[in-house]
Amino acid sequence: MSLELDETAFSKSQKPHLAVTLGDPAGIGSEVVLKALGDPMVRGKCQMTLIGDRALLTKTYKHLTGQGVEGLADPQNLSILHLPLEGSAEPIEWGRGNAASGAASFAYLKTAIAQTLKGEFQGIVTAPIAKSLWKAAGYDYPGQTEVLAEAAGVKNYGMLFVARSPHTHWTLRTLLATTHIPLRDVPDALTPERMTNKLKLFIHSLRKDFGIATPKIAIAGLNPHSGEAGQLGTEEQDWLFPWLKAERRNHPDLELLGLVPPDTLWVNPAQAWYGEDATTTPADGYLALYHDQGLIPVKLMAFDRAVNTTIGLPFIRTSPDHGTAFDIAGQGIARADSMKAAILLAAELSERRSRDEITGAWQD
Repeated sequence: MSLELDETAFSKSQKPHLAVTLGDPAGIGSEVVLKALGDPMVRGKCQMTLIGDRALLTKTYKHLTGQGVEGLADPQNLSILHLPLEGSAEPIEWGRGNAASGAASFAYLKTAIAQTLKGEFQGIVTAPIAKSLWKAAGYDYPGQTEVLAEAAGVKNYGMLFVARSPHTHWTLRTLLATTHIPLRDVPDALTPERMTNKLKLFIHSLRKDFGIATPKIAIAGLNPHSGEAGQLGTEEQDWLFPWLKAERRNHPDLELLGLVPPDTLWVNPAQAWYGEDATTTPADGYLALYHDQGLIPVKLMAFDRAVNTTIGLPFIRTSPDHGTAFDIAGQGIARADSMKAAILLAAELSERRSRDEITGAWQD
């Protein structure tokens, strides 16, 4: 797969310059990208270079406009770092992902990372990929997050999910202490060291990326009722409560809530999200201990709006919180809300980091 760069790809701009990968070419990536960039508000927030196949974007544009879909960005007017699909070992069709489409999406990501590390982009917005097709193509990674962290040379990183309520404009921020691992492995993966690293990462991100000087963070328990004094699990009594006590001493200026029983942790965020009267002020961030503990409530509240943000990297990375949707690819019905939100958040965070670099803020 060769690389061709449009002459307009790296034109100078005062706005953040973001790389936007197209994800798996058999999925909805090209569709949601064209829909997102068809919004003048999104285009006005930053400069973007798309990384993928120009012919695929043109095909998508013609196909969808032929179906009567309106509001799409015309690929002729976009900056594209062209990675052609010609010569793929297998044909790539919408809805039929294979090893070739997996290899293409991996190449898009690796190119975006390489160019960003060279300083060409301030951040990366990634369209969805299929992990199983990466594996079929010979790339054995749990997901895009791990590839980004490996390439950037960082070991302490995290998956932070951010969503802004359309009802109240309150922002939900949920960090996962563990990510793509089997549920039965979670208790062994959780250690005081991991929890401390994730908490430090969260505090730093809330300060640096969101401008919250003294964040209030709610931390979930692991077991039902947070173990109920050891009756429903002993992890809380054995080490999680002692760990939290020590962290409160380490961060006396912060409010660290917990360990909040997992079934009640999300009551306050839901009240803040939907505008209901809350019994207490919601936290600035929520630390969930495993994937579904955090993402079930996030997707219930914000399925079309949540953004996956990788924190701990030397650059911004966001992604829509949905998959490749092979079942509806090419049908023109994919919603671009999450992709729009991912681009807007990446632009916002890039601008804040640029300002802080100038002022010296949060150089901790």
